[in-house]
Amino acid sequence: MPKRADGRLPGPLRRARVFAGYLGLLGVLGLVAALLVTGAPRLANEYADDGMRHDVRGLPYQVRDVTFTGGQEAVQSPDARLAAAQLDQYRQKLPGPLPTLVGQQWFAGRIGPKDLAVAGDAPSLRGSCRPELQLRGQAGIERELRVVEGRWPAPGGGVEAALSREAARLLGLRVGSTVVLSGVGFAQGSVPVRLVGVYDPIDPAAPAWDAIRIAEVACPNPTDGTTYRAALLTDLTGITTAARQLGVSYEWRYRVDEERMTTADIPEVLTALAATRRTPPARGLAPATGLDSALTRFDGQLRAVRALLAVVQAGILATLLGLVALAAGLAVQRRREEFTLLRARGAAAVAIGARTLRETVAVLPLAVLAGWLLGRLAPGRPAAAEPLGVALVVVGTTLAIPLLAMLGQRRASFVGRRRDLVRHRPSVRRLTAELFVLLLAVLGVVLLHRRGLSQDSGVDPYLVSVPVLLAVATALVALRLVPWPLRQLGRIAARARTVVPFVGLARAGRGAPVTVGPLAVLVVAIAIGVFTSVVTSTVAEARDRVTDQEIGADARVSGSYADRSTADRLDALPGVNAVSPLAYEVGQPLRSPTPDLLGGRDLGQTQVLVVDGPSLARVLAASGVDVTVPEGLAAPGRIDGPVPALVSPEVAESVGAGAVTEVQGRRYEFRVDRVASGFPGLAAEVRRFVVLPWQALPVPEFQPIRPNQFLVAGDGFATAELTATVDTAQREYLAKVLGQPVDQVRPHTPVSVATWAEHRRSLERGGVNRLLSFTFGTGVAGATALALLAVGFAVLAEAPGRGRMLSRLRTMGLSGRQGRGLLVYELVPLLGVAVLAGGLVGVALPRLLGPALGLSGFTGGLPARIHLDPLLVVGVLVLVVVALVAALAVENLINRRMRLGEVLRLGEEN
Repeated sequence: MPKRADGRLPGPLRRARVFAGYLGLLGVLGLVAALLVTGAPRLANEYADDGMRHDVRGLPYQVRDVTFTGGQEAVQSPDARLAAAQLDQYRQKLPGPLPTLVGQQWFAGRIGPKDLAVAGDAPSLRGSCRPELQLRGQAGIERELRVVEGRWPAPGGGVEAALSREAARLLGLRVGSTVVLSGVGFAQGSVPVRLVGVYDPIDPAAPAWDAIRIAEVACPNPTDGTTYRAALLTDLTGITTAARQLGVSYEWRYRVDEERMTTADIPEVLTALAATRRTPPARGLAPATGLDSALTRFDGQLRAVRALLAVVQAGILATLLGLVALAAGLAVQRRREEFTLLRARGAAAVAIGARTLRETVAVLPLAVLAGWLLGRLAPGRPAAAEPLGVALVVVGTTLAIPLLAMLGQRRASFVGRRRDLVRHRPSVRRLTAELFVLLLAVLGVVLLHRRGLSQDSGVDPYLVSVPVLLAVATALVALRLVPWPLRQLGRIAARARTVVPFVGLARAGRGAPVTVGPLAVLVVAIAIGVFTSVVTSTVAEARDRVTDQEIGADARVSGSYADRSTADRLDALPGVNAVSPLAYEVGQPLRSPTPDLLGGRDLGQTQVLVVDGPSLARVLAASGVDVTVPEGLAAPGRIDGPVPALVSPEVAESVGAGAVTEVQGRRYEFRVDRVASGFPGLAAEVRRFVVLPWQALPVPEFQPIRPNQFLVAGDGFATAELTATVDTAQREYLAKVLGQPVDQVRPHTPVSVATWAEHRRSLERGGVNRLLSFTFGTGVAGATALALLAVGFAVLAEAPGRGRMLSRLRTMGLSGRQGRGLLVYELVPLLGVAVLAGGLVGVALPRLLGPALGLSGFTGGLPARIHLDPLLVVGVLVLVVVALVAALAVENLINRRMRLGEVLRLGEEN
């Protein structure tokens, strides 16, 4: 630290050391503000980028890749090698920034499987259900595989191909087999393909195999079961030879590397993809991709959650700035006599500001710089406004004390006043400013309802600050309303024998200006914390409702058709308490009823869910799902006429009183008994559905309804046992229908088990959910910490006056315990008003902002209903208790440092 020739520190540094406590407090606040401005946006960008990459990585290749298809005319040559040479050229012709974002690219010539008939000597190539084969020549694919039998196809007189070992086993083909591919439709030629090799993929999960993997498909006749779709791989010469007879389709496929892209690139990528659709790299090419749709959906959710994050950050930054102003005000208040003396000696207000500026410049910019360096350690991209934000924090913290010192000395008063004994009345100027803040808050709510928080042009600073304005306006209104009832309570307390309640309430009821700042800051902090908590519980409750509807139990087992006795098998498994079978049909017709049930006027299509009402009620109760089965669906007994049904509002509008629908090939008439927007077992986005009671339907014995889903209630069951039981049951049913052995049938739909817990967790994975959780966590933690700091500032603000008062009262016999009680009586009204005002604002904000928050985009499909978690009330009460304990600790520390026992004896005033 530099010193003068006489060994003493320069004046500004010496004064900075004397007032190190206040400067240090401002420095900590500046450090936290710089850390928030720097680190929070970086973390938000990191979570957003990770969410986007997670979503893009999980897309099927048909959606995430940009694919161009064209025939021989697209390259004006039948040679596939010339078409493959266009791969790099087409990529370079893509609009920016796509060429730099493409990580992998592939070229392939493909014949089939559509309009291609298959024949050969293998048993699988004969009969009515033959496999679907395509002949494919993909450039560079030989580097992705290992030949395990035979060799790789070579140019020659005929077409040679290789097949994967799995496909060869399933299709019964081997090296030396010949497959005859014949065109159907315009291409009438045929090409014999000789199998010369069998291979294994080096990495079966590599994207080069996306369009080549073997897949199970349904036979043309559903009663024949399933068959396979596979690819015969040949070289580019072979595909060129076959194309002369059968025609060919070329594919140029480009994969955007998600690791090279950030959320900041989404607008440019969407623009480039739209330009690619309009103008492909060459004439005759047909582009195909779903990446733009996926990015558009993600971008919409991202804008909504960033708007929420901006609201939370605005509240926390406003609270921090309020604390900075309070800290600077305390520093100026402690030096009031010094500044008054300087003014009495002729110093101008500007000179006083320059004097304090020399002190703050030596300390506060370094603290902000430290916060900026710490914030840079956070992972993620920096925000574009990061330098501006840090600069504003430096300027704000550095100039806070000089500006307040100058403003306080514009009308210097040289007469000491007992500010704790007078009641302050607001000036006209101050009332006008408060009314202006109230008007800004009300206008902001109106604009939010019209425009919303999320905008295509970004976040509007005024709109995201509306919650802060509402909290500040509420605090100002509370300051005008609270003093009167406190004074009435003080008059009542004056009749008590103890002086503590009267003195504490009297001080709280005077509404001294020094309490305005802490109260406003405290209300903003509590409002942001409560608002964030309410939004968190609202989203969580909506996701619980989505899971209750889509799963409907502790687990839902889906598959192909099985006998109804499968429910008894599942019920006998360990850990299973109740089972209910469901029959779920998609795209069933709706027709107006006629006497013969043949159906009249077409009323559209719907999804039909047949439920066993009594068993479903038991499953819902045992699973803890808060849904009651309507009486019409739960009533036992068969009904020969129209059965009562629960329908969606859209279906109710179409069918009126009732209609006829179809279940597994048989028509049933129903009447509308109940209208609901959802039902357990149905996806949340389903808008047209009919729920029928199984036990009431007139089902003939020769055509029973077969379940294809089961709702399971229980605890500790094994999902593998559920899967095996239903898989065995549906194999047995299919074998009985086809008249084949059980081990030779393969149901078209494999069994899947979805548990309530896993489905609930899936709603929080991927996408913007990590950023959403970060937003909620930041809001609650930041608001809690800043609320405690605001209480500390409230204690510090009144510490000198309270210290003088305690010194006088202790000479009259006031005990230390009564002194602490005095602080409690003084703080409880402040905390009570702040908690009540901030809590009301926080709870009202989600309702006031309404659709502007866009919470339904995070709930999984159901509309978000504002939900207040009862634990929030407990948390606020705990916060009040903690704040009081912290305030007593701060007060005790201040009393020790001020040596209150000596104040009255020495005549000190500070």
